[in-house]
Amino acid sequence: MLLLNPGPVSLSERVRSSLLRPDLCHREPEFFDLQDAAREGLLAVYGVAASDWAPVLITGSGTAAVESMVAALVPADGRLLVVENGVYGERIAQMAKQYRIDHEVVQHDWLCAPDFNAILARLDHAQPRFTQLAVVHHETTTGRLNELAGLAQACLERGVGMLVDAVSSFGAEAIDFAHPGLSAVAGTANKCLHGVPGVAFVLARQRALEQAASRAYYLDLARLARLQAQRNTPFTPAVQAYYALVEGLDELRDEGGWQARHARYTALARQVAEGFAALGIVPVLPAAQSSVVLRAYRLPAKVAYPQLHDALKTAGFVIYAGQGGLSAEIFRIATMGRVQAADIERLVRAVAQRVA
Repeated sequence: MLLLNPGPVSLSERVRSSLLRPDLCHREPEFFDLQDAAREGLLAVYGVAASDWAPVLITGSGTAAVESMVAALVPADGRLLVVENGVYGERIAQMAKQYRIDHEVVQHDWLCAPDFNAILARLDHAQPRFTQLAVVHHETTTGRLNELAGLAQACLERGVGMLVDAVSSFGAEAIDFAHPGLSAVAGTANKCLHGVPGVAFVLARQRALEQAASRAYYLDLARLARLQAQRNTPFTPAVQAYYALVEGLDELRDEGGWQARHARYTALARQVAEGFAALGIVPVLPAAQSSVVLRAYRLPAKVAYPQLHDALKTAGFVIYAGQGGLSAEIFRIATMGRVQAADIERLVRAVAQRVA
């Protein structure tokens, strides 16, 4: 079965085989060597320095990393502005509410890009002032890639720290870690890094961690960062998932890094779009506004998602539904993981048989 959902991904044999490595006690030096390798590998993806950035591993899904980031990096007396144009922006707002963080939301229609001027207006005129802004990089709800550079510059000019949910973009889309407006980025192993579920991470600026709040217990980012830097861990991590993360990071490096992965996803996404266009299936967003990781398409006339899903699953593919009010209108195709051009050819043929 080939997974075309937005994680977990179909694994390479190289990563899958890594799960069979020896069992480790998480209090022994062998595990801490593995933990160090994962942390160093995460920094290497975008070439960032440990002197400026702390790589923090979290046993959990990508949502755990985002929650840890939000709970810790908005100070106790801070205020958060959430940019929301999909399910995952909404999720950040729910986290802020759960932790009783003072926050506001700039809401957008799910099919729209963030309104830069509206965001600037809130940053400039809100009282008390915002200390952090949170945004989703790749909003998987629609496949939209939200632009970060302008927001990072606006945050820098106003002394606001930018927190980025890069769960579905880290390892395949450009992220400017050199920009001083960027405070932290949350990601996961089981999407563009082609690992397995069970380990996520936050890359946080050291200076942001110095001001971290301690709202959470298990997800206390500052404690996790401090102990991991000391070759320690507060709790039992997902050891085998760490093996897969390290192997996935090594595989990414050997294949040419995030730029090569971006190019590969781009080619596969273009192949899907061209094949679907020949069948009259149109994308929800223009390619220029979309991530290369996942794209959303309009369901063909008289074809309901459950029937399309089941037909494609019978043919060996798992696709993904739309979310919320879009569930009856769209479906989504991700090109992460061990996906080849020949697989896309088979997919297009299978869809053609269903919509003919």
